[in-house]
Amino acid sequence: MTAAQLPPVAPEVTATLVEDLSPRLRKRLDAAVTKLGARPTHRDGDTVTIDVDDETELRLHAPGGAVTTVDAITCGCLLAPACVHRAAAACAAPTADPPPEPADQPTPAVPEPASPSDAAPHESASSPEVASPAQRAAADALWSAGAAVLESGVDGAGAVTQSALLRAAHTARLRQLPRAAGAALSVVTLLRAARAGDPSYRLADLVTALAELLGTAHRVGTASGAELASVRGRARRPYSPDGSLRLYGLFTEPVVTDSGHGGARTWVAGPDGRLCTVGDVAPGGVGRARGVADRAVRLGDSALTHRELGRAGLAVSGATVSPDGRLGAGKGVKAVTAKGVAWTEPPLAALWDTPPSEQAARALRSTSRYGDPDGGGSDLLFLDVELLGAVREPGGTCLLALCDGGISVRLTVADDDPALAHRDNLMLLATAPGTRLRIIGRMVPAPHPRLTLLACSHPTGEGTIDLGFDRLRRADLPDPTASVHAVPPQPGGSGAPLYLLERRVEQTVLAGRAALGMLGDVTAETRRIRRAGLPTAAALLTAVCASAVQRDRDLFGRLLPADTDGFATHWLASARYTAAVAESLCAAAWEPTE
Repeated sequence: MTAAQLPPVAPEVTATLVEDLSPRLRKRLDAAVTKLGARPTHRDGDTVTIDVDDETELRLHAPGGAVTTVDAITCGCLLAPACVHRAAAACAAPTADPPPEPADQPTPAVPEPASPSDAAPHESASSPEVASPAQRAAADALWSAGAAVLESGVDGAGAVTQSALLRAAHTARLRQLPRAAGAALSVVTLLRAARAGDPSYRLADLVTALAELLGTAHRVGTASGAELASVRGRARRPYSPDGSLRLYGLFTEPVVTDSGHGGARTWVAGPDGRLCTVGDVAPGGVGRARGVADRAVRLGDSALTHRELGRAGLAVSGATVSPDGRLGAGKGVKAVTAKGVAWTEPPLAALWDTPPSEQAARALRSTSRYGDPDGGGSDLLFLDVELLGAVREPGGTCLLALCDGGISVRLTVADDDPALAHRDNLMLLATAPGTRLRIIGRMVPAPHPRLTLLACSHPTGEGTIDLGFDRLRRADLPDPTASVHAVPPQPGGSGAPLYLLERRVEQTVLAGRAALGMLGDVTAETRRIRRAGLPTAAALLTAVCASAVQRDRDLFGRLLPADTDGFATHWLASARYTAAVAESLCAAAWEPTE
């Protein structure tokens, strides 16, 4: 049995089932989850059945696709409903997304005093809005649940620890704190992936999710006004009316997710250069992605396929657009096919006129690990480049190109799946040094300029290539003997030993506070960091390591519990600092060299 075979379970259902277990059964919960994962399952309509043993069945009833009540999980064993099997099944299943709020429902404000006499003497009617006591309590619960993960590390963050996160996330959602609740659910998903050995799991993603959770929970108690609105976040991304739009196709890219979803996303631009997307993503993986590219877009009466729209245009009336640029496909939206334009013609040509450094700064704001999720913006860059050739890296081979300002850019594969054309196209382009192309790529934050290559002008100058779907042929490339360019030596990175702090941040998440405390003296590391001009990093490394081993004693000499809050604060400062420095180094790398 895999998690994908089970219906998603609402966070509050999992939390309730775990909380109802006796202390003895909680100790057995992780083993029960593992054991249940080896048992066969089968689906009949809305019900999934797990064969606990030869005589016992466990059922998950999921009308509407998700388990939303405790009673929807039933077990036939003698100890039911107080058995460990029901909680184990909920913990093994994916976490259900929270139900969306109505698009026109505003975030409830903190109730104001009925009259000025009810307000505190130092407050005025114009004081900025602050979090309510209930919201601060919910944020405190999220902080405690996140700090517990740092205390135990991945190996110790089993079902009980995850249940605390799920309960805190559910409470936060009820208190109108969807951003922090979403971060908590992300931490749970990544913890499960790490403990299950999921090949798509990355430790850096868990570090980011955990820092986002702790940082957002901390800010709830201190933010006010517009900052508080950002910290709260949105329960959903509403689509707002945008009138009539004239859109010009740019390119289409395949979308394949780790959760098994697949589809296509087509990028279009308005006359003012604003970018929007039309997508079609659903369960199906890479096979569906390849098929959807040649299906009609779900927008009005247009008969264009996604790949055709990437080179044509649309006239849309009654348009609705989400904050991140997704075009809505509601009943009131009308769309008809219109003429497209080449990348070298207005208004699309203007996208390539912005200097690379300015484009990179905008993309970094979009890709920032801890940026405002409603900040908008795009992570795409539009560059005119000259190909230099292939460069070997520890993770494989990339294509080196030169763009305006003498900036060397590494172009990498957007998706390595052999069913898509990305890898073959990039390797073929690497055999044609000297070729000049107009490209579109997605920013990859790194100490050197780096993009995943998504689309390019055709090497012959006629038309464009969607590098995930279209396949170049050797005959499309210029004669490789026409021009030979030597690939200049490439630096390995910024030279700043920021990784000395980064690895301690990651080690904490992996193995917990106690493991960091056993690392011993870090004086040599802090000295090296200071010599590199990063005194703040050195101070943070000293503080987080000292906090990991600090244990006070009471009057009788007995060890007191560790200061988990203090340690979490030091860890959070270190995680946020390393991310900020990495983004700063990335921005500096895009500055012109000539």
